[in-house]
Amino acid sequence: MSVRGEFSSRLGFILAAAGSAVGLGNIWGFPTQVASNGGAAFVLVYMILAFVLAYPVLMAELLIGRSTRSNMVDALGRISGHWLGRATGIWGIVTVSLILAFYAIVGGWMLAYGLEALANITGFTQFASWLTEFSTPRNLICCGLFMLLTAGIVTGGVSKGIEKWSVRLMPTLFVIIMLLIGYVMTLDGAMQGLKVYLVPDFSKVWSPDLLISAMGQAFFSMSLGVGTMLVYGSYVGRHEKLPSLGASVALVDIGVAILAGLLIIPAMYVALHNGVQIFSDAGELIDGDTLIFTVLPALFDTMGAAGNAVALAFFALMIIAALTSSISMLEVPVAYVVENKGIERRRAVWIIAAGIFICSVVIALNFGALFGLVISLTTEYSQPLLGMVLCIFAGWVWKRNEILKELQASDPQAHQGLFWKIWPWYVRFVCPVIIILMFYRSIQ
Repeated sequence: MSVRGEFSSRLGFILAAAGSAVGLGNIWGFPTQVASNGGAAFVLVYMILAFVLAYPVLMAELLIGRSTRSNMVDALGRISGHWLGRATGIWGIVTVSLILAFYAIVGGWMLAYGLEALANITGFTQFASWLTEFSTPRNLICCGLFMLLTAGIVTGGVSKGIEKWSVRLMPTLFVIIMLLIGYVMTLDGAMQGLKVYLVPDFSKVWSPDLLISAMGQAFFSMSLGVGTMLVYGSYVGRHEKLPSLGASVALVDIGVAILAGLLIIPAMYVALHNGVQIFSDAGELIDGDTLIFTVLPALFDTMGAAGNAVALAFFALMIIAALTSSISMLEVPVAYVVENKGIERRRAVWIIAAGIFICSVVIALNFGALFGLVISLTTEYSQPLLGMVLCIFAGWVWKRNEILKELQASDPQAHQGLFWKIWPWYVRFVCPVIIILMFYRSIQ
């Protein structure tokens, strides 16, 4: 059996885990939700809910991971002492693999648009237009390239692959986002967008739909429920204090989401000033893939000579956000195969990446029927249910003295701390109820 990897530094873990949490949803979903739901008032509600709901579940994953020093299947099997734990772990691995299968297609689109900006700068205009036309060959080639990048990083292992690249990519993401914010703020229309984003409208805060969407955003933006944080937690040293480590990850994730809003909403109002449509027929701000692949490229087109450089920087930002999430997703099945089946890491990575790419090909070839369906089944149904089951394992199945022993490994006074006084009953009673409420509202 191979020696387990471990993060070599606290910063390395925080950037890797935050990178896993910082995905495309932070950048294309969060800003428009904020602008449509009371501006800064929504940000405040989101920040509270991120710590009220997402942080306790994040801590459950990190604690289970570090205590068992195992992949998701063995970890849940060990703390439950039952086949149900192992079955839940396999369910998590299947879910995260399917999420990565559609995520790789979207990551491929980001690559295509980034390469298009590069092709325009270097004069390959025919190639540039092929890159932005929706077609099966383009989808498959770019998805394959994205999976190659992801697998290439994960083959390096924990410290020489995931940590090494997270420590490079996450600071790059912050630099790009700050430079883009600085540039966008100099353009006409940006201040109107800033006002929409930052001025609170507290009348919208108590809307049940807003609270549910803020809860959903907080929960899913930290990539909870599918074992990524559990596996990353299993690579954390015994000397690290997990409650503060988890809080750092949550704060970085929230920070990136808020910065994304400072970029996207002013950019949308710059686009409006330049004659680009930013509202849907229902009068709501356009979000999701239409925002990224229609509204913003139309804005870049109105910027003249600077447009291609801004487009290149923006899609580099999106590629980094996608990659830091995809490497954590791929690590979940890889950790299981390496530890449970005794397969050498490099070989395991390429076998699993090939299998997931085949799933991506099936989705791409049946795009209309499967793409939306897979997203819905995994992120709207499977992920919240897995999150609830993890809360049940942490709150009801795992013995309290075992949890306390894990906390005391790095903090002998943990039993006297605020975390231990609140978290055990909170993850036992409050989190499952909130997740059930969220799930019920989302399927209505």
